[in-house]
Amino acid sequence: MSKIEVNKVGPQCGTTVTVGCGAGQTVVVDANTVTLGRSGGTVSLASGATQSGFGRTGTVDWQTGSIKTATFTAANGEGYFANTSGGAFTMNLPAGSAGNIVSVVDYTNSFQTHSLTISPNGSQKIGGFNADSVLNTEGQSITLVYVDDTEGWKNVQDSTSNITGNPFLIATGGTITTSGNCKIHTFTGPGTFTVTAASATAAENVVSYLVVGGGGSSGNSYHGGGGAGGVREVESPSTPYTSSPLDGYPSAPNRVTVTAQAYPITVGAGASAASPNSRGSDGSNSIFSTITSTGGGAGGVGTGVPAPSTEPNGNPGGSGGGAGAKGAGGTSGSTGGSGNTPPVSPAQGQDGGSLPSVPTGGGYSAAGGGGATAASSPFGTPGGPGQNGGSGGAGATTSISGTPTTFGGGGGGFSWDGSGGSGGSGGGGNGRSTSGGTATNGTANTGGGAGAGACAGAGGSGIVIIRYKFQ
Repeated sequence: MSKIEVNKVGPQCGTTVTVGCGAGQTVVVDANTVTLGRSGGTVSLASGATQSGFGRTGTVDWQTGSIKTATFTAANGEGYFANTSGGAFTMNLPAGSAGNIVSVVDYTNSFQTHSLTISPNGSQKIGGFNADSVLNTEGQSITLVYVDDTEGWKNVQDSTSNITGNPFLIATGGTITTSGNCKIHTFTGPGTFTVTAASATAAENVVSYLVVGGGGSSGNSYHGGGGAGGVREVESPSTPYTSSPLDGYPSAPNRVTVTAQAYPITVGAGASAASPNSRGSDGSNSIFSTITSTGGGAGGVGTGVPAPSTEPNGNPGGSGGGAGAKGAGGTSGSTGGSGNTPPVSPAQGQDGGSLPSVPTGGGYSAAGGGGATAASSPFGTPGGPGQNGGSGGAGATTSISGTPTTFGGGGGGFSWDGSGGSGGSGGGGNGRSTSGGTATNGTANTGGGAGAGACAGAGGSGIVIIRYKFQ
């Protein structure tokens, strides 16, 4: 065997210096310090070659000098501290290739309040899904390694739970409950339904909803019951439950397809009780996206003693208010307010009760307010003593919340010497007679119309419920 020893190999300008003699041979560099390349240069592996024994071994360089507080794009080989205490934001993953690694940690333990969204690059995947993943657990930290184009980025270390790209809709806002594979967001007051990630399945972004307007109040003095707030509903096929007869699916004007954005929610207030000898007030509208449910119409005021009224008719609304009574000084009839005003299909409510012409000295009972699915029922014999007030119209029953619940009942009408009309199912207030005292208010968060009595009642507030598939 021949052996040549040299102390230095000098540079050969314009040429390539090859060390070794091809396949099956080994080149050993034996020294305490080995320097490859030069400052600013590049050391590369030949096409198809692999490395072992040096380079990255599953760790990252933590970027302690750059705490992230807003949306940014991660780089291979780096770890980040994400501070979401000021609001949610997104970490965009780099274009991945096999062996790439990225880490992130909850810097202020605030992911449970303001989440961090992890978004893949283009058509690449997280855990097999081309969809965002949302970190929403306090103190969570993860490490992702890009494996291949089939699974994409895989989580190899997590301080709390395993993560994958979530193919389902993700949202916040209101009081959140679950029923089977569905999440339910209930708003009993103003709020915001915020979609942080839309579903990867387009049909699942058509959400189910119930929107109920505030109930109308009754008049004060021989008055009619308040109309219920309008009730509008859609049952999306992706979130099956037992809906009410008012289900408007699949009509295009009724469907709501959500995207990743904030949707302000308006929950209509119930109308305040009327002052003496005054007509009631209309309830306020409830709104979700393109869907508005109109507040219930006010009950009319009677024309009898002690204060003849020029406003005996009920007001129109989601459901119409009931007509006021005819007292000793009045003979002509009065009409209930029209329901489903403005008109939508299916109808959001029904008409308030009307009163026929009565003889002088009679007709002291008033009509009830309309409900979501029925108008006010008839009252006692016109003109005779002991007349009962008209009952409020019935509401609509739905299981969108996971439990069968009725909304949108009309308020019962007043009676002078009989019994006040009963409130309609779904939060309608009961009417009262002169001796029976104050009427019953419409029930809060049902859109129930107010019952009418010796003193007027207030309408019940509305509600908004949104349901979607989350697993």
